[in-house]
Amino acid sequence: MPLTYRIEKRPMKRNTWEPVNAVVTIVGETTPLIQFKTNRNMLPINVLSTPPGGVTAEVVFLNNATKPTPENVKGKIAFSETAGATRLYSAAIAAGAVGAMGYSMPAYTKPEINQTSIQFNSLNATATAGWAINLSYAVKERLKAAIAKGPVKLHVEIETKSYPSEELTIIANIAGSIRSAQRFVYSAHVQEPGANDNATGVGTLAEMARLSAQLYKAGKIRPERTITFLWGDEIVSTGRYITDDKERAAGILWGMSLDMVGENTAKTGGTFLLEKMPDPSAIWTRGADKHSEWGGSPIKEESLFPHYYNDFIFNILEEQGKFAKWEVKFNPFEGGSDHTPFLQNKIPGLLMWHFTDQFYHTDNDRIDKVSATTMKNVGVSALTAGLLLASATENTAVSTINTLLAAATERLNTEFELGKKNIAAGMPADKERHIIEVWGKYYTDAMATVSTMPVTKETTKLGSTIKFGINQVEKQAKAYIDQMK
Repeated sequence: MPLTYRIEKRPMKRNTWEPVNAVVTIVGETTPLIQFKTNRNMLPINVLSTPPGGVTAEVVFLNNATKPTPENVKGKIAFSETAGATRLYSAAIAAGAVGAMGYSMPAYTKPEINQTSIQFNSLNATATAGWAINLSYAVKERLKAAIAKGPVKLHVEIETKSYPSEELTIIANIAGSIRSAQRFVYSAHVQEPGANDNATGVGTLAEMARLSAQLYKAGKIRPERTITFLWGDEIVSTGRYITDDKERAAGILWGMSLDMVGENTAKTGGTFLLEKMPDPSAIWTRGADKHSEWGGSPIKEESLFPHYYNDFIFNILEEQGKFAKWEVKFNPFEGGSDHTPFLQNKIPGLLMWHFTDQFYHTDNDRIDKVSATTMKNVGVSALTAGLLLASATENTAVSTINTLLAAATERLNTEFELGKKNIAAGMPADKERHIIEVWGKYYTDAMATVSTMPVTKETTKLGSTIKFGINQVEKQAKAYIDQMK
């Protein structure tokens, strides 16, 4: 059958954890200090329940210089505004505390503006005593103000569950009509609880699959290679899909991760990004190239992954951006999402995402921060790419060489101008020449990969175009290197 799907079920290696409810009240006050129904992330993953009826204890504020000891926290609740609850937990419980309450929010989440935000985190699944609670900026300020007036007791009730469960993965396919063993794989991870991260990725991919099936049934598309849609646990499910079946893995030609793809950037901040496969900008990040606040470390030259995929996809995104007045940018490779298993297995893999998001991993990542228009722009771009590559012709490949030649020309010129300035400022000319050399080789090697793009070989035109493109890039790189004395 050309249209298929399956649900894979596997027993989880550890029990699943389910938050049910929680409420913390300052003894003597009626309004809760914090509660689960408004701050789901107050409960770290794997936190234990309190005894039935809850726990009442004095809270001790530990300032910067104070560490939890039996003398200051035994039988009490440890509270810190400089350490998150999960970081404070082990030391506090070891010192005899009944529980720990902590605050830790990165600057990019703007906690003094988004005062109710809490980022999710987790405790070790082997925790056997006590509990921990994450605090928002507003809650920790309210608690500090109360403590400043005198001793404070808190009543804490936490209800969670832990039980055996199954990990689920959904895999849907549109079988290729000519080369069904070759495939384009989309993935969206399901385990994170936010609207943008990653309900937008899951939802966008679901709509792409629904529309693809509709178009197929109407006879409007007939991909010649297989297109696969995968939803599952981040990195784990994608990695398993690649490594569990060597024969299947050999036919995976491209991977694409949809992660945080529906942001209303007027509210969240940041911008849409295409995270590139490892190219020289991940070694020498300069000029217009910038890492996101997620951050990345310089890679080594042997880790470069020259391929047409970067520029092919970004060209589609730029066209959609022009059409829809939608801002698209790119960032050097950083890793950390479903594209990494592809790359680790020498398969071209890209990430579509947004960053920075001031609500990232917080319980304020809700549907009011989502843009249906952005989801449409990403979905249109991603599906266009998959359909084009699944049925790529000689003309598609020739056009891609032209795209690569334009990108290489622009990049080499940019690096040449940066190099001249650096040499004039006293930087070693050898280094600047080497950067040009590496970029030139990156693009000539990327052009060579276009030979495998068409589903079937048609004429000798593609081979001639590749040779011409490579020659042009080599000439330009040499000319720039010769001028860098």
